[in-house]
Amino acid sequence: MSTSSNLPSSRFTFWLVLCAMILLATNMRAPIVALGAIAPVVKEALNISEIQIGWLGAVPMLGFALGALISPAIGKRFGLENTLIAMIALLTTGMILRTVIPTWTGFLIGTLLLTLAIGFANTLAAPVIKQRTPQHIPLITGLFSLTMTVTAGIVSGIVLPLSEQVGWQWALGGWTILGIFALLIWLFLRVRLGSSNHQPVISTDKDASDISIWRTTFAWQIAVFMGLQSLLFYTVASFLPSILVSKGLSAVSAGQMGSVFQFMAPISILSLTWLINRGRPIQALAVFAAVLNVIGVLGISYLSTELAWLWSAMMGIGCSAIFTLSMMLFSLRTYTTNQSSELSGMAQAVGYLIAFFGPLGTGWLHEATDSWSLPLFIILILMIANVVIAWLVSRPVMVDGKYI
Repeated sequence: MSTSSNLPSSRFTFWLVLCAMILLATNMRAPIVALGAIAPVVKEALNISEIQIGWLGAVPMLGFALGALISPAIGKRFGLENTLIAMIALLTTGMILRTVIPTWTGFLIGTLLLTLAIGFANTLAAPVIKQRTPQHIPLITGLFSLTMTVTAGIVSGIVLPLSEQVGWQWALGGWTILGIFALLIWLFLRVRLGSSNHQPVISTDKDASDISIWRTTFAWQIAVFMGLQSLLFYTVASFLPSILVSKGLSAVSAGQMGSVFQFMAPISILSLTWLINRGRPIQALAVFAAVLNVIGVLGISYLSTELAWLWSAMMGIGCSAIFTLSMMLFSLRTYTTNQSSELSGMAQAVGYLIAFFGPLGTGWLHEATDSWSLPLFIILILMIANVVIAWLVSRPVMVDGKYI
């Protein structure tokens, strides 16, 4: 019979989960942004078309959505840690395939595998944090989100010059080492802490396990909240420089605005985590983040391009804050780990499907009208709607509508 003296201390568990989450996060965006940063090099090396490159850019959101949709049931059946270990191995395999099979087919299969694995990890991160470190949800979630963003920024900045030194295959595949490190620490965590499907289910409500996530108003609100944020993020990441060039900015300046948008994320996430830990109301922070997105889109669409840096920064802060808040709410607004997993999976599956149509719809409308006006106006309306959704989704209520 095990005793409390045989169990890892809460301090040890905190640091182990934190390290495991940080190493997991280093693999969550790096393989995606690395390909984007050297897409022209890969296109030339593989002799593939712009349409094929476009598919490589669109596949991640479909992989994220599919992974989010099916991961809760698999995580519940086999355990969160066991599932994540398998997915980290799959992600690492996908990165290796893209390097050792330098063909369109190899690249597509590798990208499908790794993005499906990331879809699982996106979903199962929140319930692991809730299960293992329930007293530190905002802190660990914030650091997890921060690590994803910082790693993506570093990789996007160095992968192209690195490819010129060691070749694109090493520059793209070298990040596999992060997957190996993540796999090792998650295996260690599994051995030391056991599997989550052997942990007791703790609920403050005897009827909590009967809640159908897909039928709750809160779940659909957070799915749309996160989805509209993702739609803006991926649209801006794809088209912001082109939009600004059409409005008179030089190509160099427009590219710098894209960097401003990306590098606001660490400031946003650190500030948000600090404010929540200081007891600031989540509702006010959510609405503020959504309003920043409205002002940013309004500025890019209709106001002075001399302040493009400000509009870009506002959207960067708003998008990062909403993503991190959503990850926190998956844990904070559910009663059990299984509910957290189901809510995370449902919201991200719907959210990434919404986001999938952002870049595609924007590009199609731009080609059809030969103008950015209509797509930007539609995005502005969607961001205004997201302010209302931000207010609804961040109220102090649990997933079943009961007030905290």
